[in-house]
Amino acid sequence: MLVAVSLSTTSDEETSESLQELAALAGTAGAAIADRIVQHRNNYDPATLMGSGKVDDVRRSVERSGATLVIFDNDLSVTQQDRLTTMLDARILDRTALILEIFALHAHTAEGRTQVELAQLSYLLPRIRGRGVELSRISGGIGPMRGPGETKLEVDRRRIRRRMRKLERDMVQMEAVRTTQRKQRTRAGLPSVCLVGYTNSGKSSLLNRLTGSNVLVEDQLFSTLDSTTRRLEMPTGGTVVLSDTVGFIRKLPHELVAAFRSTLEVVRDADLLVHVVDSTRSETISERMQAVTDVLADLDAADIPSLTVFNKWEAIDPAGRIELLAKNPDAIHTSALTGEGAEALAGAISAGVQSVGIVRLRIPAARGDVIASLHRAGTVIGTDLDGEELLLVARLPRDRIREYAPFMERDGN
Repeated sequence: MLVAVSLSTTSDEETSESLQELAALAGTAGAAIADRIVQHRNNYDPATLMGSGKVDDVRRSVERSGATLVIFDNDLSVTQQDRLTTMLDARILDRTALILEIFALHAHTAEGRTQVELAQLSYLLPRIRGRGVELSRISGGIGPMRGPGETKLEVDRRRIRRRMRKLERDMVQMEAVRTTQRKQRTRAGLPSVCLVGYTNSGKSSLLNRLTGSNVLVEDQLFSTLDSTTRRLEMPTGGTVVLSDTVGFIRKLPHELVAAFRSTLEVVRDADLLVHVVDSTRSETISERMQAVTDVLADLDAADIPSLTVFNKWEAIDPAGRIELLAKNPDAIHTSALTGEGAEALAGAISAGVQSVGIVRLRIPAARGDVIASLHRAGTVIGTDLDGEELLLVARLPRDRIREYAPFMERDGN
């Protein structure tokens, strides 16, 4: 059963779209929808999120349908979740917990599983609650001199924190491997292009179409969690590294953004972003594009040059195509299914990466003015200290590279 509590500041269209998305998330997790209930309020009830009368409505619906799980489109506090569990006599999940469960289902690599577990424990830690005998004291001390010991609640929290520290150490080691790989690509001079977009927009299918790969493609939300990197030969000559990573979504849990930050570093390190948009969702395209822009801002990647690509073009009628292109004249239209627009997209990627260059600079540490100017002009993606000089790898617009020619590292330096 799905429940949404909508404030008066939220339009009916936004509420309906969010609830439809929640239904898709629930379906991805394997749940069947028995009922959908929406309440509009001026403010949330601090005890149960919704009013007491609506809680009774949900309880009756649970009893009538035999539902064992109630999923809220809102985030619930620990108190709200506990009270609703008791009042509805059903398992309660909020939107964040549901997304975490989906990520757990789709995490297949060691890094993906580590990231998901870290996010789950970050979500779980403040929700550990002691009940009944769980609050009895565990014996402490030795012999007759017995201290108060610890509650089971305290032990559980300590174990979770210890496990989180272990996972964080593992993530540091995995990130070191990723950093080494990125440095190797940088030294090879290969431009980096990253596919970004709302979940299920067809990024993996487009990666397969462009590179001839066979990356897993499923018609599900968050079917791709681990970043995938392939080489793409440009029609004008040369090679770029094309990466696909986890899709974005509105209300993406901050626990996931934090845990997947190392995976999403591929976005921050890109020379060019290809923003893939599902053109079949015409009624919510602007909201979904804004959600992607918001996540990119959270990742400090909003200033990276980007291309907008309307995918699934084969499913749009002529009138819809005209409307989309009128609103987004610079966008490219593609069909990962038929291959339409793939050549134009490859050409646009080639032109896009040619406007950005990666340079290696050797700058005296005392030249803070040059270093500050470099940070303003482009993106510093690597720093090392060599005596009284800084060795920097930076991504710069090609028309700005000449300004730093005196500091360009030469062979043999």
